[in-house]
Amino acid sequence: MTLKEKLLADMKEALRAKDSLRLNTIRSVISAIKNQEIDLRKDLEEEDILSLVTREVKKRKEASALFKQGERLDLMEKEDQERVILQAYLPEQVSEDDLRKRIQEVIADTGAEGMKDFGKIMKVLVPEFKGKADNALIKDLAGEFLN
Repeated sequence: MTLKEKLLADMKEALRAKDSLRLNTIRSVISAIKNQEIDLRKDLEEEDILSLVTREVKKRKEASALFKQGERLDLMEKEDQERVILQAYLPEQVSEDDLRKRIQEVIADTGAEGMKDFGKIMKVLVPEFKGKADNALIKDLAGEFLN
C-alpha cells in the first residue's frame, strides 16, 4: 500500500469514526498532494509525497512555536496534535545519537576539516536521512562537529 493509498484509507476511517481533527488533517495533506500533482501535471512518486508530508509536519511545528509565543495555547495544542497525526506517516525518526555517529563517520570518510567542507558532508547526509531526520538538526550537528 502506497503512502497516498494509506492516507485515503485513513481519511475514510476518520470519516466513519467522526474524528474531525484527524479527518481535517489528512484532508489537508491529500489536498496538498493533489495541488502539487496538478501543478506538475503528473502523479507524485512515493518520495515526493514523503517530502510533502515532512513539509507539512514542519509547518505544524513552526506554527505551534509561534502560537506558544503569542500565548495561544489552544491553537498551539491543535497544531501539536496535527503534527503527531502526520508524523505517523513518516518513517521512524533516527535518534540523535545515531545521527551523531553517522555524521562523525561521514566527516572521517570525506576528510572534512572545517566549515569549508560543510557542503560535502550535507551532500551525503541529507539524501541518506531524508524523511528520517530533520534537516535543521543534521545541519546543527554537522556544524557542531566541524567547528
